[in-house]
Amino acid sequence: MSFSWFVARRYLTARRKQAFISLISGVSILGVGVGVMALVVASAIMTGVQMDLRDRIVGSAAHIYVYNSAGYEDADIPTAVPKMLVPGVVAASPAIMGGGMASAAGHEAKFISIKGVDPVHEPTVVDITRSMRSGSFDAISHLTSRGRPGVVLGADLASSLGVTLGDDLQIVVPEGTLTPVGMKPTARYFTVVGTVEFGFYEVDTQQGFISMEAAESLLHKTGPDLIQLRVANIDDAPRIRDELQAKLGPPYQLEDWTQLNKQLYAALSLEKKAIALTIGLIIMVAALNIVASLVLLVMEKSRDIAILRTMGAPARAIRQIFMLQGLTIGCVGTLVGAVLGLIVCFIADHYRLISLPGDVYQITYLPFRVEVSDVVVVVASAIGVCFLATIYPARQAGRLDPAEALRNQ
Repeated sequence: MSFSWFVARRYLTARRKQAFISLISGVSILGVGVGVMALVVASAIMTGVQMDLRDRIVGSAAHIYVYNSAGYEDADIPTAVPKMLVPGVVAASPAIMGGGMASAAGHEAKFISIKGVDPVHEPTVVDITRSMRSGSFDAISHLTSRGRPGVVLGADLASSLGVTLGDDLQIVVPEGTLTPVGMKPTARYFTVVGTVEFGFYEVDTQQGFISMEAAESLLHKTGPDLIQLRVANIDDAPRIRDELQAKLGPPYQLEDWTQLNKQLYAALSLEKKAIALTIGLIIMVAALNIVASLVLLVMEKSRDIAILRTMGAPARAIRQIFMLQGLTIGCVGTLVGAVLGLIVCFIADHYRLISLPGDVYQITYLPFRVEVSDVVVVVASAIGVCFLATIYPARQAGRLDPAEALRNQ
């Protein structure tokens, strides 16, 4: 054990005559611990929200959308899709998008976002198979026993319409035929063949999947509105989008999932930084407490410091004593705070303690996701701040004049 650490440890443990200084040191440890715990929990919350929203968004939608301003025809798909399967793209599927009103007997009509898909290729770009809650997605590829096309509804939409497997519902869309009295909307009957739950409120409460053939007939279209792409690594989506845009050129326009959700992620990122800055002030207050306790300790131990100097202890050793003491306070507080923060995150996430209204936040509970990098940054920052807090008191102790200190005793 080094001389500096031996003396610092003695000062930390032998406090019979320094109750007030011990209280300040205890408050400093508590402040650092609370600050670190709050930062770990806040970072876990914001990371959890970002990751959970990202997983739900990219699970319920494709990674890249390819539009054609000239429009697609069914005959164009076999030649257009291969051009889009560049390195990094693992699947492609056409889709038709539309909107209408769905109603079932005895229930109020609800808005439905209609998506006409290829039942074979759609599961390769959207995690729909894993998200099925009842029925079969493949059932939309053929007519039911009553001769009606099938529809797979979002679980919440099916619940609000009061329909289950095998029930019929009517879908009305504004696209229709022109009559002498104006445009006549198109209405078709469908049979519910499945329900799907992505955990993304907007999709679960509005989405309805039907076959491409049924969508073309219902929406009066002759081909898909877009082609959906799935990439191997979702973080590569912007780069692949740019490469494809350059390769395909006009009249193609491409959008990736980061563009469609740019504002949401920008807001979450800004909020995470603001929370970290605000809670970081707790650690700054704790650091000031460390400064106060060390300054008081230097004043209390001026006689001991003078004696050590006269016995040959260099100023550097005196500085190290108080730096080690302050760092010990900071490290203990940081360690306790980090451990408590991780425990809180685990319990809150495992038991889903904090529920959220899905229609407001798109997620039903507050997720806690701990990133090792976030914890390392928080711990390193807290220890760094505590170390900076020890510099001034340690320098004052090292500059103490032994003769002056002893004269005043």
